[in-house]
Amino acid sequence: MTELRIIFMGTPEFAVPSLEILIEHKYNIVAVITAADKPQGRGQKLSYSAVKDSAIKHNIPVLQPTNLKAPEFLAELRSYNGNLQIVVAFRMLPEVVWSMPALGTFNLHASLLPQYRGAAPINWAIINGEKETGATTFFLKHEIDTGSIIFQVKEPIDPDDNAGTLYERLMKKGADLVLKTVKAIEENNYPSTPQAETVEVKHAPKIFKETCEINWNKSSEQVRDFVRGLSPYPTAWTMVAGKIFKVFKVSTIPESGYKNHPGEFVTDHKNYIHMKTYDGWVALEEIQPEGKKRMTVPEFFRGNKLPG
Repeated sequence: MTELRIIFMGTPEFAVPSLEILIEHKYNIVAVITAADKPQGRGQKLSYSAVKDSAIKHNIPVLQPTNLKAPEFLAELRSYNGNLQIVVAFRMLPEVVWSMPALGTFNLHASLLPQYRGAAPINWAIINGEKETGATTFFLKHEIDTGSIIFQVKEPIDPDDNAGTLYERLMKKGADLVLKTVKAIEENNYPSTPQAETVEVKHAPKIFKETCEINWNKSSEQVRDFVRGLSPYPTAWTMVAGKIFKVFKVSTIPESGYKNHPGEFVTDHKNYIHMKTYDGWVALEEIQPEGKKRMTVPEFFRGNKLPG
């Protein structure tokens, strides 16, 4: 058994269960590295990451470097004498950091690598209509998300899943996978399998606002997958009657007798807004008009109107 001195790197809520499961199992977390505090909200008060919040509760030293190559940060990192580093939803590390510990640095990624390498694997798996995804632990190397696989766990994608529900399940499954990986490394008995380079790899690039605009020239099923893959965040959007609407949920509906073009809508001004797709129609179910809260379509019509 190797005595572990773990340095944990992560920022958002997704990383917290992985950190806390290691603490629960009495692993020695000597330091946590997370993002710098940021001003948030109307008052622009400094707020800190979910991972920092957890580390403070457990009295673990927290490092918040803005430059991962800065000599003073590297010196401080070395001073903790970590022999294993774990990365969960952090950022790209320079080689001088990931190569530092004797036992290496491993990452938890929310896909079945080599599929969906990149920043938004949960979103893109749903957007692309996948029926299954999972989580992977792997050792870091130069190219992003390409290192040797340690363990994987599969997770079905249900027809009604959105990015939020799948995120919750993978967050918990990922934490269990991190624990399994740490135990195997502690016992010096773990696989390290190079990723298959013969398969056609789908990627999961970072999502921007323009990425989130609904393309009504897609099929109804593709539109539905797109919306749920971006719900509840960062959220699909479209223009309806010249106004921007965020769209959190849609349902496919049978073809109607209307001869509209993709992106056009029909409504009864009470209960429904139907949008034309390439091959049919979808009903907007949950929306957020610009400057207003999230609501159902009937709720929207109680205080708002659409032309047409």
